[in-house]
Order: sequence, then C-alpha cells, then structure tokens
Amino acid sequence: MQELNFPQFSFRFKSNENKVSIFDVIRKKFVVLQPEEWVRQHCVKYLIEVKKYPKSLINVEKELKINKLSKRYDIVVYNPDGSIQLIVECKSHKIKIDQNTFDQIARYNLTLNASYLMVTNGINHYYCVMDKQNQRYKFLRDIPAYTNTNTF
Repeated sequence: MQELNFPQFSFRFKSNENKVSIFDVIRKKFVVLQPEEWVRQHCVKYLIEVKKYPKSLINVEKELKINKLSKRYDIVVYNPDGSIQLIVECKSHKIKIDQNTFDQIARYNLTLNASYLMVTNGINHYYCVMDKQNQRYKFLRDIPAYTNTNTF
C-alpha cells in the first residue's frame, strides 16, 4: 500500500481468496484493505496512539441520516457525555481534497454537531474547529490531544 503522512504504526493483516484484510481495532474485525481503509486505519491509530483518545470513545463507519438520505461517516470521536468531539472524513490517497470534501463533512456536521473536523487523504491533513456562533470552521495546525481538550 501507499506510504502515508502518518507515523509508522503496526497493523494486523490476513489474506483470504486473493484479498488482503486489515484488523480494525474499533470494529474488532478484519475489513478488506482498500486505499480509503488504509487511510482510515492510519487515522484511527493516530487518534489512539498519538492523540491518546480512548478506543471506547471512537466509532468507525456508521450510518447517519441527512435529509432522509443514508450516509456513512468514517470516524467519530465522542466526549464522555455522548456529545461529539471530532468527525474525521477519510479519502483515498488518490483523491485530492477539495471544497467538495469540506462540503461533505460540513453536511455531516449539521447532524452530528462536532467541535472539531478533520479531513485527510493520508497525505494531506486538514483540521478545523467549529465556530458555532458564526456557523463556519477555522483551520488549525492540528487537533487537540485527548488530555488537552476543554470538553473533557
């Protein structure tokens, strides 16, 4: 797989019927390794190992309804009170991050109401904090670590 702009992490793989799968520590199962999944798994490891978010507060690939349409978010990190701290939108390293990507995560956030947003293709990472009063996002250099967030 493509080398990504994340620290080196260790992963569990298995091969079955000419398909390689990677173990997802959040879903606790092997999932087929596609380019977007490669980015998602790196991001999960980054959140757990670098930013120190507890696995118990992370959710991966769940359905959400937006205007009666079913969508799937990539990663959500909850606060202990059940509110949402962070939404992460992962794209394949082959996909250029553009305004459409930010529009997509902004639509998700209308429903989820997260404090922070992250968009990544594994090569480029963009971090935002929501300015809820003015209904816009402000770009950041990084997202806060678990122990440094005000909501915890």
